Amino acid sequence: MKIYRLNKQQRVPISLKTAWEFLTDPANLQKLTPPDMAMTIVSGNDKALHEGQLLTYKVKPLPGFNTTWVSKITQVDPLVSFTDEQVKGPYALWNHQHFITEIDGGTLMQDVIDYAVPLGFLGQLAHPLVVKPKLEKIFAYRKEQLTSLFGEYQPEAITKHDILN
Repeated sequence: MKIYRLNKQQRVPISLKTAWEFLTDPANLQKLTPPDMAMTIVSGNDKALHEGQLLTYKVKPLPGFNTTWVSKITQVDPLVSFTDEQVKGPYALWNHQHFITEIDGGTLMQDVIDYAVPLGFLGQLAHPLVVKPKLEKIFAYRKEQLTSLFGEYQPEAITKHDILN
């Protein structure tokens, strides 16, 4: 099984606490997922994020392909990081580490995703044509949404959002 790695990062003009609260609220995942994926949360979002938590979603990763995705939160280090792993879903392997770090004027959000596609050799052929471009599109949408919600990052900027929190 070939394992791929995707690294993404974004600076946002919000406090570490605000970033943590936003990222660890499972309901916000829908806000960060492109509408064409038709993501809906089925269960698991009724409690604060914690190790061992199972989150179940319905999602359409590709046109005409609906699936159930179950993630397990395997690690939580408050105000630092958390990790979710796919238990059931469209990937042969999915391990997503989320890191947040305080920086001048905001917070650096970093994602490290190790994943493998199903279907062996056929999946590997589809990876550069379908899977990787789809993941890039998802994270581009996420970046747009975070910017829309919290504004553009500018070093040493204080936002109205953080003053109110």
